[in-house]
Amino acid sequence: MRDQETGCLFLKNVHYFDPSEGVLGYGNVLIREGRVESMGEVGPSGAVREIDGGGGLLCPGFVDLHAHFREPGYEYKETIATGSKAAVAGGFTAVCVMANTDPVNDNADVTRAIRERALDVGLARVYPIGAVTRGLGGEHLTEMGRLSEAGCIAFSDDGKPVSTSRMLRRALSYSRLFNRPVIDHCEDPELSDRGVMNEGSVSADLGLAGIPNASEEVCVARDLSVLEACGGRLHVAHLSTAGGVRMVREAKRRNLAVTAETCPHYFSLTDEAVRCHGTHAKMNPPLRRESDRLAVIEGLKDGTIDVIATDHAPHAPHEKEQEFDRAPFGIIGLETAFSLSLALVREGHLSLSELIYRLSFRPAALFGLPHGRLVPGGLADFVLLDLSGEWEAGRPGYYSKSRNSPFTGSLMKGKVLKTIVGGRVVFDGEGDVCG
Repeated sequence: MRDQETGCLFLKNVHYFDPSEGVLGYGNVLIREGRVESMGEVGPSGAVREIDGGGGLLCPGFVDLHAHFREPGYEYKETIATGSKAAVAGGFTAVCVMANTDPVNDNADVTRAIRERALDVGLARVYPIGAVTRGLGGEHLTEMGRLSEAGCIAFSDDGKPVSTSRMLRRALSYSRLFNRPVIDHCEDPELSDRGVMNEGSVSADLGLAGIPNASEEVCVARDLSVLEACGGRLHVAHLSTAGGVRMVREAKRRNLAVTAETCPHYFSLTDEAVRCHGTHAKMNPPLRRESDRLAVIEGLKDGTIDVIATDHAPHAPHEKEQEFDRAPFGIIGLETAFSLSLALVREGHLSLSELIYRLSFRPAALFGLPHGRLVPGGLADFVLLDLSGEWEAGRPGYYSKSRNSPFTGSLMKGKVLKTIVGGRVVFDGEGDVCG
């Protein structure tokens, strides 16, 4: 990234953890030219900067497989620069960004422009996800080969499901040639039928049109059937329902090539949050019932759900400050994801090592990215964590350009002290992004 992978950095007094091998140690880490030179009882040989980690946990930087940086086209919501600032503030060193920009990332020129802009910003590593269909229109496949060559690491029409079973079959078959997964937003639009929140007692009380669990589950069932018929690699985005989790679990038992993600809001909140947070609790898929929330947690515990992603979806204040029916779906999530996920450890659902694995090594491995490890010779993309540190979400503000979060004002436990990309400190816990 630019010229940052130069020089020598010495991190001392850290507990370091490599989730790829499950190795936990204590001591020092010497970084040279953007890579780990040595670990353990090592000295600051030639270091130009020395950092005392204060006994914090040093682990691979987090990898987000699902985010929206909005650029090009919607820079009033977010830019690659502001999205990257939010990412490193949240401990994410690599972010995969969705194709629903303007113009849509359905051709190599847009892909290259995104990558070049991210390199110029020089904070997080940004990986474009190409569209499945041209213009997200659902009618014609994109030229996946050219998009892959330009740097797309997966394909998705996120925000919309792949339009038909026939189109999904073609996409899965074509993407196999380039060893890229197809990521699907599993929703049956006819069942959603202009719904704006989860269908249930809360939507009935509030007089809002509901989205039933079946909207997700019918699409998951379709996708898994097509995958079984034609092969390829399917990644199910933002699982939110008990039925969806169950079907993915059963498909994995049949050895289908399916993986899945969920997001912190689906294991942290239920549709009851709409009562007090309004449009800041409006997302798609919507927050579900308590039984679904518990099923999502169980899916993470048993490995049915492979990774935790953010679905970071920024919107301008004037867009969210509308009637619930008219406001757009989505919340920001990069800056709060780790703290919300750490609650799973405190509550005994995951071990700390399992959590770090699902935030770093596992997502990197799924999409073939060279991240998620802390080993000699590996990339020096790390996050230094204070597991007991506390902070208030959104106070005094977010690094994201947007503010749409139901967690604003919440006391968060688990703090990012430093984020390092390519051996360069790009964020420190004092509140500075070092771009």
